[in-house]
Amino acid sequence: MKHLRQITFGLALAASTAGFGSTASAANICFAFQDLETEFWVASHKAIVETLTEMGHSVIERNANEDVNRQLEQVRDCVAQGVDGIILIPQDGESAVTIVKEAASNDVPIVVFNRPPANNDNGVIVVADNAAIAETAAAFVLEQAIAAAPADAKLHAVVIVGDLGDTNAIQRKKGFEAAVAKFPDRFDVTEVASDWDAATALANLEAAVTAKPKIDAMFTSSDFLFPTIRSVLEPRGMWKKTGEEGHIPLAGLDGDATACKLIKEGYVDATGVQDLYFEAEASVNAIVKAIEAGETDPNEVIADPGFALTSANLAEREMDMWGCKLLAEGFLDN
Repeated sequence: MKHLRQITFGLALAASTAGFGSTASAANICFAFQDLETEFWVASHKAIVETLTEMGHSVIERNANEDVNRQLEQVRDCVAQGVDGIILIPQDGESAVTIVKEAASNDVPIVVFNRPPANNDNGVIVVADNAAIAETAAAFVLEQAIAAAPADAKLHAVVIVGDLGDTNAIQRKKGFEAAVAKFPDRFDVTEVASDWDAATALANLEAAVTAKPKIDAMFTSSDFLFPTIRSVLEPRGMWKKTGEEGHIPLAGLDGDATACKLIKEGYVDATGVQDLYFEAEASVNAIVKAIEAGETDPNEVIADPGFALTSANLAEREMDMWGCKLLAEGFLDN
């Protein structure tokens, strides 16, 4: 994973944070995150920590390394230290419920970033509309597959799903299924489990492609698996650019720099974009606002509508995607 020390995010916080940070008392905020495995999590971490620090607040960082029990203990430790608020990236939806309740029972405001709890009873939840974003990106490549095929031909689509203990993974799977449902009887679907783990995805995708090598479209529930997909398809002569014979219309979701590069090169056709900048800004604003207002149990869902970046709208919307901004700043350069 490349580090982001050279990247400047420039979150547009000035208007929305007037009265917070430098003009109010500094807060002590616990930032508990499950890991920094993907470009999205690394970029989100940097945006949140640097923005809070620049506003004059102190940040206690806790990395659970994908261990739900460790994360709960880390949050309890933050509470014991008397933090003013918590920003949480949980491991999964169920553990998030436990941690949010822990914060509420100790009168500490909490904001859950991007990965929502299994219920919305407490806390501020900042989350993308994963189902709608996935549906839009998946529909784009399914339409491409249909356009390239003989009329009424039965087509084969592959969907790589995430860890179904994660609400985001469930919603992305539902979005793909909604896209397929728009084209009744046109696709049979092979579902490939990834559990948000590249090695698991590799083994299962290898097995799926070996069993049924003709693929007309593919959707991955996270962009971080594009290198894994390439490692399976390329040796089989199936990693082709748009316009080349044998190209498989391919879509993902997140909006990272690798996805942007692959869309520009023609290997990937679409990705659903989570607006990392909006979500980071909303999370920072929400926790600071709750602390300043003395609100110990805020309860709100802040939705990120997102969008799909595709080969068709790349020229107009490229720089609306956080990964394309990172790419432009040399994030993938050696």
